[in-house]
Amino acid sequence: MRAHEIDYTIYGEEMQYVEIELDQNEGVVAEAGSFMMMHEGIKMETIFGDGSKQSSSLLDSIFGAGKRLLTGESLFMTAFYNTYPDKRSVSFASPYPGKILAVDLNKFGGKVICQKDAFLCAAKGVSVGIEFSKRLGRGLFGGEGFIMQKLEGDGMAFVHAGGTLATKELKAGEKLRVDTGCIVGFTKDVDYDIEFIGGIRNTVFGGEGLFFATLTGPGTVYVQSLPFSRLAGRVLSALPNGNNKKGEGSVLGGLGDLLNGDNRF
Repeated sequence: MRAHEIDYTIYGEEMQYVEIELDQNEGVVAEAGSFMMMHEGIKMETIFGDGSKQSSSLLDSIFGAGKRLLTGESLFMTAFYNTYPDKRSVSFASPYPGKILAVDLNKFGGKVICQKDAFLCAAKGVSVGIEFSKRLGRGLFGGEGFIMQKLEGDGMAFVHAGGTLATKELKAGEKLRVDTGCIVGFTKDVDYDIEFIGGIRNTVFGGEGLFFATLTGPGTVYVQSLPFSRLAGRVLSALPNGNNKKGEGSVLGGLGDLLNGDNRF
């Protein structure tokens, strides 16, 4: 199934939204809760899975919904169709401060892998599936677990990154080390693994966790400066009686905070 051809415009700086323009009968699918606004003439429909399969059998619907459960997403997605003869638009907003990345799957061999909560919306016909990690270490310590999302097809897809977005083009054999939570996504030819930081002081006092994510080219890697988990941690630590976690990934945890004079009595 070929994906619908859609036009789009991304607005804003820190809190962005994407406006997608649809011709008659064109459609877009989105995560539940990302909808912002739409013109009259746009029909909204709740569907099982991502709705990319041409078959409408119950088995296909259940299988598509089951894949979404494995990635921690809702059983349902929302599809929006233009029922009017002239162009109409529908908009989707970022869930928190950051950037919206437009990905043309045609340019990347029809497949991009991304973290589980990065997907925002896509042209109708793009498949939102699951990507299993074949490496035990990556699954246990890679920050994203054994399962990531994969976007497949020949249309446009939109993903969200927290903070500032960095795009890195890796040559064959070139390696990039990244904090495990800062990965947004990467193209299908990039090799993703984890690497132990090493060193007693780095491990105990470094506050950066025990592992790096290593991405080896060739391919394109997208990195975010503000993962949602980090943002949430900072908010929680600022709340009254909240847990102040300056050490973040440090093995010493609260003891490290005490040594830094950050605990208040």
